[in-house]
Amino acid sequence: MFLTQTVPRQREIIEVVLRNGWDYMRRLLTGGKADEPQLPTPAVLKNILVDLGPVYVKLGQLLSTRPDLLSAGYIDELSTLQDEVPPVPWTEIEVLLRQQLKTPLEQTFQKINPVPVAAGSIAQTHRATLADGREVALKVQRPGIDITVAQDIALIQGIADLVARTDFGKTYEIKSTAEEFTKALEAELDFTREAGYTDQLRKNLSHSRWFDPQQIVVAEVYWELTTEKLMVMEWLEGVPILSANFSSNNNGKDPVTERKAITTLLFRAFFQQLYIDGFFHADPHPGNLFYLEDGRIALLDCGMVGRLDPRTQQILTEMLLAIVDLDAQRCAQLTLQLADSSQPVILARLENDYDRMLRKYLNINLSEINFSQVIYEILQVARNNKIRLPSNMGLYAKTLANLEGLARGFNPELNFIDEIQPLLTDLFRRQLVGANPLRSLLRTALDLKSLSLQSPRQIELLLDRVTSETLQWNLSLRGLDGVRRTMDDAANRLSFSILVGSLIMGAATISNHAQTTQLSFLSSVLFAFASLLGLSLIISILRSGRLK
Repeated sequence: MFLTQTVPRQREIIEVVLRNGWDYMRRLLTGGKADEPQLPTPAVLKNILVDLGPVYVKLGQLLSTRPDLLSAGYIDELSTLQDEVPPVPWTEIEVLLRQQLKTPLEQTFQKINPVPVAAGSIAQTHRATLADGREVALKVQRPGIDITVAQDIALIQGIADLVARTDFGKTYEIKSTAEEFTKALEAELDFTREAGYTDQLRKNLSHSRWFDPQQIVVAEVYWELTTEKLMVMEWLEGVPILSANFSSNNNGKDPVTERKAITTLLFRAFFQQLYIDGFFHADPHPGNLFYLEDGRIALLDCGMVGRLDPRTQQILTEMLLAIVDLDAQRCAQLTLQLADSSQPVILARLENDYDRMLRKYLNINLSEINFSQVIYEILQVARNNKIRLPSNMGLYAKTLANLEGLARGFNPELNFIDEIQPLLTDLFRRQLVGANPLRSLLRTALDLKSLSLQSPRQIELLLDRVTSETLQWNLSLRGLDGVRRTMDDAANRLSFSILVGSLIMGAATISNHAQTTQLSFLSSVLFAFASLLGLSLIISILRSGRLK
């Protein structure tokens, strides 16, 4: 077993897990019979990840985006994980910079601040000035982190292989989940991907019908200096949005009005990303949203993004409306549309679970409902019903939760319904007529023309098949396996009963007319055989529990 090898990192991980008292892992590692695994408590799990180091802190942050896998207690606890770690000494950073740059360091920059403005588990950021005087931010990968990540990814996959053998692992598809997490970790090591995400968000937010694009800023990437381990971006001067002091600005606006305007701007910018662009910044926590000196809002750190296809966007838009209406039946239907259609689900049970969940909000004013919490609960009801939703649902829910939490902290007077109602109205209008009504009308006209041309021929083919008796119907009815098995059991028992009765009647007939010892013996054998068959039939009926 890979975990029993005497590799220092493996022993360290085992010691950390056992030190925090996860008995299931102890039984698993020692070869004992392990029951269905239960996660350690949220606080213990957080301590394990912190003790294991920066890569596992990052793993915990990724797990916090999966409310479809973990309950609210785990999501809340893991959301507090911060990957603030001691910075790497400047001498090591300088060596990496010189390796990544095509020109000498002194020719590329006028100056670089050796003290980082931020240090995380994967990279740290320095402020610098280019040779032409432009202020930039240097995001530099921690030297050697790629080797550490590769080792820890191998261990994560190994643990996933062990847990995947249990019912727990099969139910939650632990191997595929681990694969998703490891791919996300590997992606964070390639800064050209993050640079591409940043450019895409910048392009998407450069135009909008909901807000003034000039009020949202995404840093420009300097591609000529960006590599897999170094990203050079425009420097944006500002402060975290929750630290902004509006009482001291000189733009003549009332601070309360300014906060409301910024809240509306954020909701509209993120709703455009979620429901129109289908490509969204998936980590809008307070540290990634800055209030700039000129009054604009900047989106920072675009390394974590999510994607939604048009069909999913439409379903999630309708889900928001179903939540507003507290419509449990519609929530269940939309959940099944999102889920893997091959999974057997009891619709009535799912609807009842949603009804119980939503019933507690009946007497609460809509403006007071925490909608991100409702979405979390919807995902958890789906999880309890063993419905596996796409992994991007976790990022979607986490983004809405971060956005709503940030907005409520920034503007305590937030009314969620007032913010999203005009957006939902416009979204449904777009779904009905499209972004370009004339184009949608022309497309519909073409479809009708095609239908009108094809229909006569298709009707002719159908009538031809009916009259020639070549028409075949392929019907597939679900949920009949249990009925089929019950009917098979009943038929088998009936056959046994007839056989037993026949043997008894035959034995009795032979016994009455037995003239020789051989016939008497045959009669006794038939009676004994019939008795055994009858006894086995009675035992089978009693064991099934269906005597009544």
